[in-house]
Amino acid sequence: MAQATFHFPRGFLWGAATAAHQVEGNNQNNDWWAWEQDPSHILQGHKSGLACDWWGGRWREDFDRAADGNQNAQRISVEWSRIQPAPDRWDETALDFYIEMLRGLRERNLTPLVTLHHFSNPIWFAEMGGWENEEAHLIFEKYVRKTVDALRDYVNYWVTINEPNVYAFEAYLFGLFPPGKKEPLTTMRVLTNLARAHAAAYHAIHALQPAARVGVAHHYRDFKPAKAWFPLDRGVTGINSKVFNDIFPRALATGIVATPFSRSKIPQAKGSQDYFGLNYYTRDRVAFSLLHPGELFSHRYYQPGAQLSATGFLANEPEGMYDAIRWALQFKLPILVTENGVEDPEDQLRPIYLAQHLHQTWRAVNFNFPIKGYFHWTLVDNFEWERGWTQRFGLWELDPATQKRRKRPSADFYAEICRENGLSSEMVQKYAPSLSEELFPD
Repeated sequence: MAQATFHFPRGFLWGAATAAHQVEGNNQNNDWWAWEQDPSHILQGHKSGLACDWWGGRWREDFDRAADGNQNAQRISVEWSRIQPAPDRWDETALDFYIEMLRGLRERNLTPLVTLHHFSNPIWFAEMGGWENEEAHLIFEKYVRKTVDALRDYVNYWVTINEPNVYAFEAYLFGLFPPGKKEPLTTMRVLTNLARAHAAAYHAIHALQPAARVGVAHHYRDFKPAKAWFPLDRGVTGINSKVFNDIFPRALATGIVATPFSRSKIPQAKGSQDYFGLNYYTRDRVAFSLLHPGELFSHRYYQPGAQLSATGFLANEPEGMYDAIRWALQFKLPILVTENGVEDPEDQLRPIYLAQHLHQTWRAVNFNFPIKGYFHWTLVDNFEWERGWTQRFGLWELDPATQKRRKRPSADFYAEICRENGLSSEMVQKYAPSLSEELFPD
């Protein structure tokens, strides 16, 4: 095995990513809390409950863990329903709480990346039609202005909306997120309204904070044809990628939302990103199938023999990370990897997944692709939406009943990567020895 280190650029951001509803606890005024009250909505009837008890103050110890782990950044989100508990009311105490959190990050030399919408909505907004409401972008803009005005002294990087494609599909096509609809036309209308909301938020943030860096966390799912030689497999693969991956980021590049059912001009959306946030987890094989008309006549599956996560939710496909970054290049923006990680309670796959995906990220850096940071999902096990507590993505294990944290070996692995600003053969030999010859051949 060769002795070497894959170094990343000076000033690279290393952190972890979280979302408010998943970590704060007792978020009782949003649509997710209401959704959880029906046990059929969440695996095993789980509820978020205290989550990681950040609202109770345990963010302090978790930020200490991030800082002690040599991270220099953190991606967090703020909860809209706390800041605006009613259409005509703002909660200054909630804003003060977030200011305290942001000061806590700064005091620990952690650069904040703050998400303004991460899947959860105030109940009052949902009752007004949520993202189906044609005025949704105006309502969202008011919340963004209030929040950014309060927090701008502590934040330079903003994510307006997390994974708009995942949100729209899960909530309005697959029915797994509130409001639990299965309506293709509504899904595309919601995507369009989310693009309007992002554009409104982007310009509002820059009016308040001209030097801010504003983007979206885009979820990229890598699709590959089951049989590359078969035209129908290639065709449905391309359709899946265009519909799921391309609609939203291309709207922000061109000012046109082009869905299979409609074409809407949103000129204010054109050029409304200062960086490209990229979330990547896994890759699907796609085969043409007449048996699946509701899935664009395609059958999606993981490559036989692929390493699967604990529940089979993800396949370890690190080459897809490089493909995701290469796909993001078309938008000609600096790139932040805003999420990447794997569910693994026993921490057997995580070190392998982490090493391989960071190696692929380094490959892209080595070609001078403009990658500026990497945020691991996630710091501490948290409430994974419709999958409840059945999946464990944390560098630190959490027992939700006792709130006890336990460090997994991958936390030490990631700490060494962050300290070195690189991935070394020595680290791989220590934490993922099966990869030594693959990543560092003689």
